[in-house]
Amino acid sequence: MKKLYALLFCLGLFLVSCEEDDPIVDNTPPEQEVEYTAGSANFSKYVALGNSLTAGYSDAALFRAGQEASFPVMLASNFSLVGGGEFTVPFMADDLGGATLGGQPILGNRLILDFSSGSPAPVPVEGQGATEITNTLSGPFNNMGVPGAKSYHLLAPGYGNVQGVAQGLANPYFARFASSANATVLGDAAAQGATFFSLWIGNNDVLGFATSGGAGVDQTGNLDPSTYGSADISDPNVVAGSIDAILQTMTANGADGIIANIPDVTSIPFLTTVPHNPVPLDAATADLLNNAYAAYNGGLAQLQALGAISAEEVARRTISFSAGEGNAVVIIDEDLTDLTAFNPAMINMRQATEDDLLVLTSRTFIGTLANPDDPTSINGVAVPLEDKWVLTREEQTMAQNAVVAYNQAIAGLAAQYDLAFVDANALLTTLKETGFTLPDGSVVTAEFGTGGGFSLDGVHPSPRGYAIIANAMIEVVNEKFGSNLPGVNPLDYTGLYIN
Repeated sequence: MKKLYALLFCLGLFLVSCEEDDPIVDNTPPEQEVEYTAGSANFSKYVALGNSLTAGYSDAALFRAGQEASFPVMLASNFSLVGGGEFTVPFMADDLGGATLGGQPILGNRLILDFSSGSPAPVPVEGQGATEITNTLSGPFNNMGVPGAKSYHLLAPGYGNVQGVAQGLANPYFARFASSANATVLGDAAAQGATFFSLWIGNNDVLGFATSGGAGVDQTGNLDPSTYGSADISDPNVVAGSIDAILQTMTANGADGIIANIPDVTSIPFLTTVPHNPVPLDAATADLLNNAYAAYNGGLAQLQALGAISAEEVARRTISFSAGEGNAVVIIDEDLTDLTAFNPAMINMRQATEDDLLVLTSRTFIGTLANPDDPTSINGVAVPLEDKWVLTREEQTMAQNAVVAYNQAIAGLAAQYDLAFVDANALLTTLKETGFTLPDGSVVTAEFGTGGGFSLDGVHPSPRGYAIIANAMIEVVNEKFGSNLPGVNPLDYTGLYIN
């Protein structure tokens, strides 16, 4: 028996030796080529409607490279795998982003990172963009995204009237490719006979309020958008009615489509990057400021004794500085009790808290002088920041309430018109809270300047961010219509333009 075991052992070595000498044969079956299908959808004629998010706007401008990296272009590349046709874009003339009207600059260039100060900071790229608004392009165009458009603007005749651009009565981006002076965005889109469409609109109906620090008015209850200011919050019924009209028109001939809801505009890097307490002070300066605000603080105590304000508001309004880092800026808060009837010097000011959101552009304003001849007139310290620099907790609630109302309407309309629906609000919340892990193990986040998800304006996604959005849209399209489109690789798109 022992000899048998020994023989088997030697035979095993012999077989191993033979296997090592023999050529290795790979019996793994070859990877089969995927056969893509459109499912029940017809992607032969795709038209995209929306605003700057649809156009591919990033880094505070619309420019050719950004347009090429728009999510509709990404969707169209997938649709082409299953019969999708040509997708035309009203390209800007170059990659600068600036534009002129009659030779006069009216649109600024895109932002790039400048390192000349020792720390990177976004600055406009140098040069003058070659895009002239009066040089009307010949359409039609599949990407009907118009930067700056609110929901009701897509239905407004003359929104692309070149003659009205200078007066602020028309949109310069739409003026470049509108079919006529009296055309509507919706009309030009519908005339193309789309078999499939995407709609992402409503963001600008509240975004301007947020990015202006709440300088606008909440127009809830006002159904006349012709009376709205550019920074106002649109009435939810106006937004819902406009979207309903758009969907009714686009689906009239049986087109399928996808619609996205509105992200929380208070969570974008434009409002989450600058801290509420960015002021460093030495002991002497802190003492100087505390002495300067002593009369104001004392006035608060006196008015509390008179019953004009509560102890809680006195505590909220009392201003105090200390030596070192982390001093909060002084701001104007319109929601505080108006005390100027008692004393004109008792204006509505207080120091910011972590509940306040400072706009991104405030970082280069805080610390500047309100009066160049007065070295003590430091903005945000000795001189309170105006309302436009800060979105207070009360103003945030107004914006968030609008987003909730808009999104309830959009979800209902998506079901009513049997559309694919993407929850862009949840998507961008994930981007902010946890980020998205890419195939190479890197993580895309909403961190300003370094996260890779947002561009340098702090409002619009980067090309890589748009790719994540495109994949979310393709996923719900596949689920809704039974297609198996592959999506795009976010690593093929930049997270930050270097120049």
